[in-house]
Amino acid sequence: MAEDSTMLHNTRIMPKPTASDYPTQLPDFCNLGITLRILVGVEGLTLAAAWLRADALDGVWRLFVEQSVVVQPALLVMLALLCLGKPWLVRLSYKKGVVAVLLLALVCHAGVKGMMARLFADTALYGFGVRDVINVILVTGMLLGYFYLRGRALSPALSEARLQALQARIRPHFLFNSLNAVLSLVRSEPRRAERALENLADLFRVLMADNRQLVPLASEVALCKQYLELEALRLGERLQVAWHIDKMPGDALIPPLILQPLVENAVYHGIEPASQPGEISINLYSSDGQVHLVISNPYQREGRHHGGNKMAMGNIKNRLMLHFDVEASLKTQVRDAAYQVHITLPYRTAAK
Repeated sequence: MAEDSTMLHNTRIMPKPTASDYPTQLPDFCNLGITLRILVGVEGLTLAAAWLRADALDGVWRLFVEQSVVVQPALLVMLALLCLGKPWLVRLSYKKGVVAVLLLALVCHAGVKGMMARLFADTALYGFGVRDVINVILVTGMLLGYFYLRGRALSPALSEARLQALQARIRPHFLFNSLNAVLSLVRSEPRRAERALENLADLFRVLMADNRQLVPLASEVALCKQYLELEALRLGERLQVAWHIDKMPGDALIPPLILQPLVENAVYHGIEPASQPGEISINLYSSDGQVHLVISNPYQREGRHHGGNKMAMGNIKNRLMLHFDVEASLKTQVRDAAYQVHITLPYRTAAK
């Protein structure tokens, strides 16, 4: 019977993506990675267009420069306006947002071309006609399509993270031992038993919620403390936690269920396999506009389930990329007999 239970637990049944799992908002035009992708993509398309139009190789560079003189200023103005208009754009539906971006691209391109025509008195070169309208719509549509498909490819990571976290929470060793620990406290320490049940209920409530929106770091810390309280019921003095959160930016927004799975991995891989007490260190701070999440635990050379640990780390990396692109990073290292995970992400708040 135990073998059947283990087989069921190890079987991963991934949910099929639904419409709600796909991107419902435009890309974050304030994101450095997205901005760089747009600039490089547009320049690449401009070079390709010059290559197709030029009669000879030496004419490619001339056409590329002539087009870039118009395209780059128009693109930079558009990106700046899209970043400034982010609070308004996020309130629009995806389709309305696409229309707004297309219209803004046309206005910026026409405005820059009109300015160039006045400065250089060359309406033939800098005139704005039907061909320009078609080119702007095609290029803008291709870029938006790329970001939509990219978000669609990464979005299943959110569903997978939710499933992984739920599977982790209902591991037989965790759930049964936690409930047994609660039962042992019902008569002797009823208030503590009640608190443990509330923590367990809160964990499941968070796991069942929509995990696509960013949440304050303070709420993730509260969730981790509830989780660690439950683990302390069964691990006792073997589990020691050192919190370094004096400089924690509690209002910083992070993806939900990022910090808690890392803490759980620290317990599962660093504390449980050891016979002696071990300490988990959680250091949260901000520096130079960046939020740092550093979790370390004793490194067990004969650790278990390293494949599952790599899968969890890969999932977290995908979610960080989905939300922050190149502005976020996740690094792991083993140093001084400790396994350390260091996440860096941009410091953003609800007001920004």
